[in-house]
Amino acid sequence: MKVPEEFSRTASLLGEEALQKLSNAKVAVFGVGGVGGYVVEALARSGVGSLTLIDSDTVSLSNINRQIIALHSTVGVPKVEAFAARVKDIAPNCSVTPMQMLYLPESADSFDISAYDYIVDAVDNVSAKVELAARAEKEGVKIISSMGMGNKLDPTAIEVSDIYKTSVCPLARVMRHELKKRGVKGLKCVYSKEPPVKTGARTPSSCAFVPPAAGLIIASQVVKDIIYGK
Repeated sequence: MKVPEEFSRTASLLGEEALQKLSNAKVAVFGVGGVGGYVVEALARSGVGSLTLIDSDTVSLSNINRQIIALHSTVGVPKVEAFAARVKDIAPNCSVTPMQMLYLPESADSFDISAYDYIVDAVDNVSAKVELAARAEKEGVKIISSMGMGNKLDPTAIEVSDIYKTSVCPLARVMRHELKKRGVKGLKCVYSKEPPVKTGARTPSSCAFVPPAAGLIIASQVVKDIIYGK
């Protein structure tokens, strides 16, 4: 393949065959907020050829502290639409499908998991996360799931693990329980071993570096799994 100039540095690091694998890959990213947005950004800049983006939200002012798509100029714009335009500006040949929808167990039948090489779960809803994990395992599709990154300050505490080997993270604890009930044998996830900061706020607090760090780690795992088949 002729390597586009914008991916020449990646090709020199990974090789042209690896770049071809990325170009042929179809990845669905569920949730394009603080974590998922940086996944999309990194996958687009890595040369992934097809991205489907699933999120029901619009950009709000409170997103600006941590979400790469959040600017004063994008406030009020559906996140998936803003990202579709951004990805096209980064990688014009990337096929981007924005889906402004809320993925839940009751709507899961409308989405064909088997059509993708990789699923990224960066949503907050536990039932949606469990449903994605269960369907991906059933279909034999690779998946990686983000655990809770709210109320955290230390990006160096983030690790990659199987869900059943996680600790500290409250969301991971709930997920272990729910996945066990569904008979899900394993789930690759990114989680933080940092105990959550107690803020007293009802809405989870966040910062500019922990969710993005998790998103970039997830993207690195997706890229390596696509290239090396692990």
